[in-house]
Amino acid sequence: MRTEFFSILFTPRWQVKVLNEKMPDFFPDLHLDQVIETITSKKTEYNLKPFFYTFPIDLETIRYRQQVMKDLENPALFKQVELFVQGMQSVRKQLIQVEKINYPYHKERMFLDVVILYCETISAFANALMRLSLNAEGLIAFSRYLTDYIQSAYFTTLFAEAKSIIQELLSIKYNLYIKDLRIHVLPSQSEADYTLEVLNTFAKFQQGKVKDYKNVFTRSSQISHVEAKILEGLATLNPHIFNRLIDYYAKNSQFQDRTITTFEHEIQFYLSYLEFIDHIKRSGLQFCYPLLSDTKEIEVKEGFDIALAHKGVEEKTTIVTNDFSLKGNERLLVVTGPNQGGKTTFARMFGQMHYLAGIGCPVPGVKAQLFLCNHIFTHFEKKEDIQNLRSKLEDDLVRLHRILQQCSSGDIVILNEILTSATLHDSIFLSKKIMEKIIDLDVIGVWVTFIDELASYSEKTVSMAATIFPENPALRTYKIVRMPANGLAYALSIAEKYQLTYSMLKKRIGTKV
Repeated sequence: MRTEFFSILFTPRWQVKVLNEKMPDFFPDLHLDQVIETITSKKTEYNLKPFFYTFPIDLETIRYRQQVMKDLENPALFKQVELFVQGMQSVRKQLIQVEKINYPYHKERMFLDVVILYCETISAFANALMRLSLNAEGLIAFSRYLTDYIQSAYFTTLFAEAKSIIQELLSIKYNLYIKDLRIHVLPSQSEADYTLEVLNTFAKFQQGKVKDYKNVFTRSSQISHVEAKILEGLATLNPHIFNRLIDYYAKNSQFQDRTITTFEHEIQFYLSYLEFIDHIKRSGLQFCYPLLSDTKEIEVKEGFDIALAHKGVEEKTTIVTNDFSLKGNERLLVVTGPNQGGKTTFARMFGQMHYLAGIGCPVPGVKAQLFLCNHIFTHFEKKEDIQNLRSKLEDDLVRLHRILQQCSSGDIVILNEILTSATLHDSIFLSKKIMEKIIDLDVIGVWVTFIDELASYSEKTVSMAATIFPENPALRTYKIVRMPANGLAYALSIAEKYQLTYSMLKKRIGTKV
């Protein structure tokens, strides 16, 4: 049966989209490589990574995927999809075993069992989808496709003929005449069955429960050469049914429907991601379906780093959530504050959320309105590479220059502690030049920096800072909040903790004197 190729993953239309096989450059900076590795590691047979590498996705497809994700959050539907997938996996595994069989007739007979399993799996899934309430356009369309498929002449004939041939094979009766090392396969002569008479005769000698010595024959994908010869004898005695068996195998060797196998492959994108975030959600953290648009006003409530959250669940540590927003002409979140305060994690979260939203996945947080960007550019600190013969500063500037050359107003830029190898004077000078270019490009993003002056560079910059516990400045809250950059305030809190402020020192010196 020839069918159109139906893809629910990339588009609501009947077409194929070429996948990007290469991991995006910014994945390691945002720890998305770790996330995708974990998501796909249990489903290696499906090669899911290219699905997650394809970015950006158009708004129509994003909404389309979100609908599928929402439907799959229904446990009843999720369970039915899992049963369907398990059935299809069994079909593939058994087909591999069939291909390894060398004996004629046995190969074709085992093939019938695989077809039966396939047809039963498809029928059960189609009937389950008809009973369930579906809202996603893709799943509704696929349910209709399955219904039409199982009612088609091809499918009904495929299923019925397989069962008919099996019944005919089971109806064959024959005798084996064994003498010395020779076996003769003979047609059955309708000999009398003395089984009941023998049992009744010896029943009077039975005392209590006795051991059953009857041999139990189990079905196996492997047979001996003797059994294969017996099959050849049966084929000679019953040419009609064995010819049907051979013809069926030749005619239906490519029995699997391409649309259905494609669905099974692509649905793994949804299943694997939902399984991954479910593990995180059980710890109390929330995910939401973001609203995406080309407006640069964004807002996130209780967002978090998904890679850190996965690790935190494993290690049973508390994950701190953060809010952020850009409104009106605001474009760049400039994050300052003490080291180890969660600034880099915040920057990663910003990038992760936009990427995951851009491929149609739920994002970490209670609420999210995000920008549908074209590209994400990141600059995180890297170790000096002695192979390129450049200094650390030169290497940073080359990377930054490359980003600014490629970047446009539809992109996102994430800069994390750049130019740390330069002097403070040079860092301020170069950072302001870079800031000027970013502002001119009208991109949105995050800039983590130790230079407080950048936080108030223009009306397009928003100052955010990592906070500390006032009573103990050595402890971090890991909360990043909107507030003016004030490195002095942090230094003052440290000085107060260790009684090193001017007034405290003066008092201590005066007391000793």
